Amino acid sequence: MSVSDRGTFTVGAAAARMSQSVASRRVAALEECLGEQLFQRTARRAVLTPFGRDMLPIARRLVQAADVLLDEAEAAQRKPWRLAVPGICSTAALARLVAEARGYGITLDLRVAAPAERMELIHSQQVRAGVLAVPPPEATWSVPLGLAGAEDPGRKRVHLETLRVSRGGPDRVRRVWIQPEDDVPHIRDPLTRLRDAVGLRPAQLAVAADLPTAAAEVLCSGDLLLCSPAQAAELDLIWRPMGGITLSRGFTLTAAAAGTPQHIQARLGDAIARCLGADHQRARTTGGEP
Repeated sequence: MSVSDRGTFTVGAAAARMSQSVASRRVAALEECLGEQLFQRTARRAVLTPFGRDMLPIARRLVQAADVLLDEAEAAQRKPWRLAVPGICSTAALARLVAEARGYGITLDLRVAAPAERMELIHSQQVRAGVLAVPPPEATWSVPLGLAGAEDPGRKRVHLETLRVSRGGPDRVRRVWIQPEDDVPHIRDPLTRLRDAVGLRPAQLAVAADLPTAAAEVLCSGDLLLCSPAQAAELDLIWRPMGGITLSRGFTLTAAAAGTPQHIQARLGDAIARCLGADHQRARTTGGEP
């Protein structure tokens, strides 16, 4: 179109910010594709043929459509990438995740939610993707779980039967607190079966409304918190793996509808792992043999 507007390949090519030779080759390739000559060329002029004049309005519409496509693509790239994440992630880790995403030109809009809420956000397409809780065999990231308390238990593992209430023992019943993030079948159900097998009371396994509530109970009593090493370190609690059972949080990144979150995982997988505590070394596990 620049050539037709200016009447020469040299001036038209300059207006289109390309060399005259490149413009000539592109026009020649288009003429070959269409099977008709678009320009009548002379030493000084390039004039549209009748066929070229017929094609010009269509060409203008195509160029305008291409410009619109580029504008929309740029706007889509600037649009925040809404991501549902677990409530176990610390503010500092989430801030680092958002900052790292910006380095890749991605603006994250985080939605902190419990496991069932994250699933619903994905199904209703209120987010583009979410970090979902899944059984460890299906997981991209796994986080070991154990029991943490305010005092050193003096052993390398904590067995649930040590919480059993005995006749003539202390009046207060010690409990294990479960966070909302761990109130999922692949964690809650095996822990409940173990509770029953070792003879604990039903109330000794309790689901907390939130992590601060559970942590407060642990800090002012002999209760224990089911948590990851990273959370124990953050709360200044002493963490131990559990005896007789191995529990882990499992997480995977799932997109809404037909979306593909692979590029997010490829760029931000390590940052997501840090948020989940999947890269954390075991916290404060020094102690004596059982």
